[in-house]
Amino acid sequence: MNDTDALIAADRGQDATEIHLVNKEGFGNWAKRLSASQRAFLQAQKFDGSGYQVGIVPNGDSWFAVGGVADPHDVSSWCLAKLAEELPEGTYRLADDDIDSGIAPALHGWQTAQYRFERYVKNEKAVGPRIFLTKQVAAIDPAIAEAQAEMLVRDLVNTPAEDMGPAALEAQFERLAKSFDAKLEVTRGDALEQGYPMVHAVGRAAARHHAPRIMHLTWGKDGDPVVAIVGKGVCFDSGGLDVKSASGMKLMKKDMGGAAHAIALAELVMKAGLRLRLHVLVPAVENAISGNSFRPGDVLNSRKGLTVEIGNTDAEGRLILGDALTRASEENPELMVDFATLTGAARVALGPDLPALMTRDDETAAQLIAAGKDCDDEAWRLPLPEAYNEWLSSDIADTNNAHDNSFAGASVAGLFLDKFVGEGIDWAHFDTYAWRPSPKPGRSKGGAAYGLRATFRMLKGRYGSR
Repeated sequence: MNDTDALIAADRGQDATEIHLVNKEGFGNWAKRLSASQRAFLQAQKFDGSGYQVGIVPNGDSWFAVGGVADPHDVSSWCLAKLAEELPEGTYRLADDDIDSGIAPALHGWQTAQYRFERYVKNEKAVGPRIFLTKQVAAIDPAIAEAQAEMLVRDLVNTPAEDMGPAALEAQFERLAKSFDAKLEVTRGDALEQGYPMVHAVGRAAARHHAPRIMHLTWGKDGDPVVAIVGKGVCFDSGGLDVKSASGMKLMKKDMGGAAHAIALAELVMKAGLRLRLHVLVPAVENAISGNSFRPGDVLNSRKGLTVEIGNTDAEGRLILGDALTRASEENPELMVDFATLTGAARVALGPDLPALMTRDDETAAQLIAAGKDCDDEAWRLPLPEAYNEWLSSDIADTNNAHDNSFAGASVAGLFLDKFVGEGIDWAHFDTYAWRPSPKPGRSKGGAAYGLRATFRMLKGRYGSR
């Protein structure tokens, strides 16, 4: 992960190259202040103020930069991102203090634009850090924390399954427990059969060094409102005996993206010292194929006590989440949020950029959507229609884990999870892709966080800091 601490800093008058932000509508008037040669220089670069354009303008023995944005006085998370990607190594500040006064949202994209995943090969041609100076000192630490969380998700999801198996996710929990003086309980291997039978069934076919486990981290003061965060940690998904195709399996290192979100969100909550009692649960498995794989038609017990007929072994994420949601419900949380790379149906409906949000409570949905709009991390709500529960019926068990038709796959998966959430609990479920198939400014191809900042902003609004 990149050292984001060095990418934004307080402006105390250090030497820096100036950046001017303009839009296409205002570019003509702005350009009148330039010399004829400077205007010619921008014209040669085909710069006209359009969004995400970057221009370099000579100025005597020095130079300054120009960035095209939609509105210089109403910036987004990404309006500085193209500048951060394309400018030379160096230190920069905005030329206009009035624009700097509202620049806080754009500090995120300045940092994430400089993300590089270099665990296995270093980009020798990569440009050194571009440091941004701002007078908005109070915005710096929160911006760094959120960018670090985003880049942690990218790192975890981008890492191949051999190096990001259940043990590696456990190591992330150990890091958090040590850093924030939190309590960590881990149940592994065959010990899962008693308390987490569906986690055990899904993960038992994996090799010993990828043995299944569930991590449960607890942090905060007794007496504070209890909030639970749950993440799907399928470190690789072959599909089990209902095996995926080669193309379907290609990106399945990202199937632990929900766990990555949960880990990153937990770290944000603890760094900010939110006034809550936090429980984080991640079941971590590899859905492998072996002589002891669970089978289509098997009936699994669950921690909840419900029996589950297996209609499809490739609908395994909801099984491990079922046990984890049941355990989290036992803490009687005021709010429970889970993240999961759960269904292809959500992607068909919403594409890669919008996570599907399902909630029991309309106000919680509204708060999460509003928080996402405020920080350019928007979710889209899908329903949990009670009428579709009949599609999960089973002749021999309390429920099936998959339905036979092709309708409403994301919502039906959400209805399955809902069976394992305690009665009366305010629960929100994010069905996220955790992957960006093509790059955009500030958002690299590969692992991606969706709904992470929205949820953190909502939690900050609800609970505040100590």
